[in-house]
Amino acid sequence: MDSHTGDDMSVGEVEPMPGYADLITRASTVMPSALRGCSTCGLELSKRTLLDNAYITWTEIGLFFICAIMWTQIRRGLTECLFQSWTLSLYMPNVSGHFDRTRGHLSTKRRLDRRKDTLPKILMEAQLIPFAQWCSLQPKDSAKMPESSWKLVFYTMSWSYSTYLLFFTNYTFFHDPPSVFYEWKRGMTVPTDIAIAYLIQGSFYGHSIYATVYMDAWRKDSTVMVVHHVITLALITFSYAFRFHNIGLLVLFLHDINDIQLEFTKLNVYFKTRGGGYYLINDILSNMGSVSFSITWFWFRLYWFPLKVLYATCVSSLQSVPNIPFYFFFNSLLLTLLCMNIYWFLYIVAFVAKVLTGQMKDVKDLREYEGEEGAMRAATLLKVQQQSKDAGHLNNSAETQLNNSTEGKHLQNGITKEKHL
Repeated sequence: MDSHTGDDMSVGEVEPMPGYADLITRASTVMPSALRGCSTCGLELSKRTLLDNAYITWTEIGLFFICAIMWTQIRRGLTECLFQSWTLSLYMPNVSGHFDRTRGHLSTKRRLDRRKDTLPKILMEAQLIPFAQWCSLQPKDSAKMPESSWKLVFYTMSWSYSTYLLFFTNYTFFHDPPSVFYEWKRGMTVPTDIAIAYLIQGSFYGHSIYATVYMDAWRKDSTVMVVHHVITLALITFSYAFRFHNIGLLVLFLHDINDIQLEFTKLNVYFKTRGGGYYLINDILSNMGSVSFSITWFWFRLYWFPLKVLYATCVSSLQSVPNIPFYFFFNSLLLTLLCMNIYWFLYIVAFVAKVLTGQMKDVKDLREYEGEEGAMRAATLLKVQQQSKDAGHLNNSAETQLNNSTEGKHLQNGITKEKHL
């Protein structure tokens, strides 16, 4: 891996971006022709092609696992220290000598009597409480807030880096997608900046497979999400090994922006009704986020993705590299990714339809398992967990209650769901 210099990239005439009709027409002509020309294709040829064209070292594999574990530990650390940020809550003495909890400040009714109370005495009465509880979020929202915060931080970082590579360097992949296969060679060196992006994204999706099952709140589409992460990880791994890293960078750029908007919107949904009150600014931001999310989902994943990425991999790839390895394998994965994008877009259409018909007045995640029973169970479980933290251990009754409430369930972010996997 070495740093890239865009000067050695061949930059020819930029092809105009095709339309849907062009994609369907050209792909339906090129792909059957390629299939007929693959008369000797089979398991034996696939194994030989894999051995001849796949280049990945044990060091790179080791770095992948190290970084995947690192992401898991970073998420846990940030959740405990920042997203669930334990905030100082003070017990302030009132006039009668009893202690009342305030939100880290003195109200006009509870002035500190400086003649009797000193700072050390106040600090001795201090208690740390979770940030979500300090903000008085609803139990189900306080359990999901750390997940959304973590994803917002990561996807903002990763998409910003992809944006930098595509628009502030000499790479022309976005404006000229067919150039991703110009001067492709078997075992060619992967530029260091793109290799870093691959290591970050690949290890994150390795972590995400584990996190979706064992750390995230379970949703209606969580099974599809696991499949998505597996396919994405396969695309990242094999595109790196076969040196299709240029098109991989473009795929990552087109997908990460929607995750930023999704998590930003969800956080504002959680915070707009905190403490039993209504916060207009969070409501406005959640509505703006949902609108921009819907628009960019179609524009990036259902317009640019097929017309830039799929056209380049289905049509332009054979023009630049007639015998490109694993042509059908990679295009099958990309087409599956497109189908999942369409599947999730149906949720967006359903959401817009409910808003327009008046069936839904507030922005919420249609993928959630909602219901009175689930909300009550979440509230009970969080109360038991908080009591155990205050006491320093689980007493027998609390432990029994916790075991009964989670028996046969899947515990994720403080919410018990039926175990689906």
